[in-house]
Amino acid sequence: MAGQRTLWPNSPALSSSRTKAITTLSMKLTKQLPLLIILTFLLQACTTIGPFSETAYKMATSLKVDSLALMDKATESYTTHQKEVEILKLDLAKAYEYAKGRPLNEDSTKQWAIMIDPDRNLVGGFMKRWAAEGTLGHGFIEEAKKEIGENFDRISELESGKNKTK
Repeated sequence: MAGQRTLWPNSPALSSSRTKAITTLSMKLTKQLPLLIILTFLLQACTTIGPFSETAYKMATSLKVDSLALMDKATESYTTHQKEVEILKLDLAKAYEYAKGRPLNEDSTKQWAIMIDPDRNLVGGFMKRWAAEGTLGHGFIEEAKKEIGENFDRISELESGKNKTK
């Protein structure tokens, strides 16, 4: 096959510098291949976020609706709705504990902790302020609902973004 070039490294059709470059590259890749394989397995083994939970997602969406609906009643006396507030706080605490008990779920757990903290500006803080002031203004309620709704959405998005395994 005169005049035809082959691409084999030892072929006389390739220049010696090309042959040397191909051989050097091949040796480098061969040396690094085991390291790449090990790194791939380590990255897969070191999952930092747990799998999707339908229960957690339903809790987040349901508690969002319940929280925002109760917040609408904050123009009325806190004492009139105190029982509802206590029930909501209990349900929020259950969601937090559920998140906390799931493996590899630190991000969601932190979000729930912020949501229920009475010293923060989300549901826990809103309920604390309502209890302290007795009633809240419509403008304040609407702004708080927007902020709280967005934070519930973050929790739901975090959950829905997880791997769904069957």
